[in-house]
Amino acid sequence: MKLRRGPLRAALGLALLPLLPLFRPASAVEPISLGLAIAGAAASALTGFISYPRLYCYFRECCLQRHDQRAAAALQESLDRRLFGQHLVSKVIVKAVKGFLNNTNTKKPLALSLHGWTGTGKNFVSKIVAESIYKRGLQSKYVHQFVATLHFPHAHSINLYKDQLQSWIRGNVSICPRSLFIFDEMDKMHAGLIDSIKPFLDYYEFLDGVSYRQAIFIFLSNAGAEKITEVALDFWRNGRTREDIQLTDIQNALSVSVFNNKNSGFWHSTLIDRNLIDYFVPFLPLEYKHVKMCVRVEIESRGYAVDEDILTRIADEMTYFPREERIYSDKGCKTVDAKLDYYYDF
Repeated sequence: MKLRRGPLRAALGLALLPLLPLFRPASAVEPISLGLAIAGAAASALTGFISYPRLYCYFRECCLQRHDQRAAAALQESLDRRLFGQHLVSKVIVKAVKGFLNNTNTKKPLALSLHGWTGTGKNFVSKIVAESIYKRGLQSKYVHQFVATLHFPHAHSINLYKDQLQSWIRGNVSICPRSLFIFDEMDKMHAGLIDSIKPFLDYYEFLDGVSYRQAIFIFLSNAGAEKITEVALDFWRNGRTREDIQLTDIQNALSVSVFNNKNSGFWHSTLIDRNLIDYFVPFLPLEYKHVKMCVRVEIESRGYAVDEDILTRIADEMTYFPREERIYSDKGCKTVDAKLDYYYDF
């Protein structure tokens, strides 16, 4: 049955216009045009509460998807529930990200550099940060992850990588100011490559018409882990708990250690020399009790009852250092998942 021409048909036509992007190929640019905005306003007037951006973002991911207050709350809750043995990380990450998201007049992008041994939670925390800002987390089209050995493998192509990296960041921040960039394996990145993004992290209001002040950059590295362990061991040997360690006890020594490490992508980097890294975040080596926490959570996440005997056996099978004291797991919680597959018939 055809609708007669008149107000009802016109109203329905306007109401359906915001849904048209669902049946079109995804655009590389934020799909808000004047025509669709007008259609959204008309639909809002008809319903009294539906606006075009809210309706569109209900069906498809949008830039700045979550309100900043909600993102900060989600970050706090996830870190409290899922991260073990990293009191410094929880404190610094929450304060840094929450403050940045709630600041309406930021002077530069947020730059965080996460350091520590494998398995201490660096990738896990960057994943939680991504999930707190975007519902799809690392799968979001506004979250961009680079792995040094995968994306920048050849030293002789460093100039090409610099151009490509600058173009990628410029293009994606132009589309979404709140873009998140994660650089993994910074300790394996070619020295000098990361300096190509220095202008984007600096105190510029605009560069070629683009503002980078709402973007977030996270760097992950094993470099500096020795210095972090040295501080943790000193506290332990002096009868003090790991929770007594403050950021001021590590951060300066950590930044100097990373800056002077020839096997690091931050070796003599202008990002450090110009103080463009906002926080060097130390991930302490994990103890036996933290490994047991990881095992418990992993078992529960798979929907199985916790067998305390198996939990203890898995923690006991880990290797610990230093050789005499055997305090810290040399792989953190990295192999917990694989060991569970052996003990449980999943």
